[in-house]
Amino acid sequence: MIPGASYTEMGWEVYPQGLAEVLLWLHDNYAPRAVVITENGAAFTDHWDGGNTINDSQRAYYLREHISATGQALAQGVPMLGYFAWSFLDNYEWAQGYSKRFGIVYVDYATQRRIVKDSGRWYGDFIVEQRKRQ
Repeated sequence: MIPGASYTEMGWEVYPQGLAEVLLWLHDNYAPRAVVITENGAAFTDHWDGGNTINDSQRAYYLREHISATGQALAQGVPMLGYFAWSFLDNYEWAQGYSKRFGIVYVDYATQRRIVKDSGRWYGDFIVEQRKRQ
């Protein structure tokens, strides 16, 4: 563990600048015509209030910072065409089963009820704002 660093529930360090660094390295060394990030996200402890709110501020922060890092790479010439959050729904992870939640939509496994998490609401708002800028 690195002092002062943040970690996911999987024990992975949260290091958004690493994404920008990898994208720039890829661009400098392979010059792809286009780059799409198909899965970027993390497992965090979600807090369901029993109603319609799932507070997952750590995941929202994670997404915000990684999208910002992607924007930095785009500003430096990386031909970014897309970014997709991992994952839309909480789901079964092969190594962890149902014990870790990665989704921006909460799944109550007992009832199959779906509840959009705060991170999902933020992500949706972000997408709407980006479309307005086009």
